[in-house]
This record gives sequence, C-alpha cells and structure tokens, in this order.
Amino acid sequence: MIFKKDDIKLGIVLGFIAPLIGVLLFKLYKFSVFSFKEVLQFMVVEPGHKTLSVALSLSLLLNALIFTLYVNSGRDKTAKGIFITTLVYGVSVLLLKTFG
Repeated sequence: MIFKKDDIKLGIVLGFIAPLIGVLLFKLYKFSVFSFKEVLQFMVVEPGHKTLSVALSLSLLLNALIFTLYVNSGRDKTAKGIFITTLVYGVSVLLLKTFG
C-alpha cells in the first residue's frame, strides 16, 4: 500500500494535498451556497486576504493530523516531508497576513 511507505517524497505530496482538501472543506462549510470559483475569486480580491489566510491556517490542521499519524506509526521520513510542506504553507500564510 502506498500509505505504508516511508518516503520523504510521499510526505511532501501528502503535505501539499491535505491543505488543499482543508480549503475545500472550509469552502463547503462556510460558503456552501457559492461555487468554488466564486469563493476563490472572493478570497483573492478581498482586502487583506483575511478569508484566504483563515482558510489556509485552518487547513494546516489536516497536515498536523497526518503528521501525527505518521510520527506515531514510526514512518519518520514521510513525517519529515509533511513537516517541510507545513513549514512552506505556514511561512506563506505568515507572509500573506503580514504583507497582504
């Protein structure tokens, strides 16, 4: 099974996909009436990008969840890849909140 591998590349892929799923879940919960395109346009055009930064911050919780699962199962290389992508997303959110 692919999820039983202990590979840093798998961790990087999982680390990039999980926040995207988190943003999708945020959209479904908060903006279920609007299309994904409309919500994305609003997030980009909104002054200060507040909704986008909140969505990305909350979506990083999924990374924390899968990171914990992989650390507890002893697959440290995969967890390292997830951690790297979490840092990339985290710095991006920080820059967005600071300079956006």
